Amino acid sequence: LIASLLEQRTGQQIAANRTWRIETALKPILRELQLDTLDQLATRLVTDQTADIAEKVVDALLNQETSFFRDNGVLDMAVSALAAFQAENPHRRLRVWSAGCSTGQEPLSLAILAHEHDIKGGGMLPEIVATDISPAALDRARTGLYSQFEIQRGLPIRRMIEWFDGEGNAWTAKTDLVRRVRFRKHNLVSDPPPPGKFDIVLCRNVLLYFSLALRRQVFETLAAALRPGGLLVLGAGETVIGQTDAFAPSDRY
Repeated sequence: LIASLLEQRTGQQIAANRTWRIETALKPILRELQLDTLDQLATRLVTDQTADIAEKVVDALLNQETSFFRDNGVLDMAVSALAAFQAENPHRRLRVWSAGCSTGQEPLSLAILAHEHDIKGGGMLPEIVATDISPAALDRARTGLYSQFEIQRGLPIRRMIEWFDGEGNAWTAKTDLVRRVRFRKHNLVSDPPPPGKFDIVLCRNVLLYFSLALRRQVFETLAAALRPGGLLVLGAGETVIGQTDAFAPSDRY
């Protein structure tokens, strides 16, 4: 029942070999509700139609694994592509969509790289739209608040000092960095893409958790969001092969 709730709300499936995640992820909710077992929680979900409990369960089950400059070579490639798009259309502002952005490390990393590489199509910084289905993750992303552990994953000291303010074990992204990203709630399965067309869409390590039918549906959504010649960037374990004809391998990257 709990796994079905997650799939119904988000399209994400929990593989049979990962069902251990359910109990691990939901322990804080069990404590909060003063319940002892997952069976009791399942009963509560059936008998108590309060949307708040179901939303908390779904949010806790979402995989929010992310880090700053994750797979750094991929992000460098994305920024190189933005530089090429800028050279081809110097008067047009560039647009990037970070889909499934979790707590915001990916889009903030892109904003830092765009600044360092002086990406300013049309004289403006790229518009970076970052979306996720989790309200809790987006709230954290908007505050730009990270733990010492999170800030050290991928961020060299120079960038930490330049872009974040530290206080104790907490680090907060400077306002100038956070304002370069527009965070918004979005369900890849049921919502249309954000308005307008994008030069690059990053959707990394999200489709892994969808059924083949839903992946095909999401690929159509992503294709509709891209400008002609735009780039879709997937995770290392993801592919379009055998799943959609909407994309072809880039001959440039």
